[in-house]
Amino acid sequence: MSTFTARDRASAVERIHGRAAGTLELDYENAWQDAVELEQLGRQFGVDVQYRAVEHVSVASPEALVRGLRMEKATFRQRYLYCRFDMAALSEDTLRDLEDLAIEHGDYLMPANLFTEATLTWM
Repeated sequence: MSTFTARDRASAVERIHGRAAGTLELDYENAWQDAVELEQLGRQFGVDVQYRAVEHVSVASPEALVRGLRMEKATFRQRYLYCRFDMAALSEDTLRDLEDLAIEHGDYLMPANLFTEATLTWM
């Protein structure tokens, strides 16, 4: 099944009323306020509506982390960035800079041992 990401309430409602097949994900600033109502509306029209506040990102390397943090953030979800590399191998200054970048995006750097399941992978 396909997944459609609604970037605003109007496109979510349009997709639901169109009885679109697949999953409709809500990903916009106020989605948390609309989630319950749109999930109920989706059930009435046979559309699976989902809202996730957090994205779990598996990060393979320091280079992937730098690339990912320098890209424009395309989601309103908070991201937990699970670093599957040895964070202790980074200099304190480098780690601080990466943490600052993550904080600017509203994200968190996490050690790999806390990793459970990824919704996205940065290679």
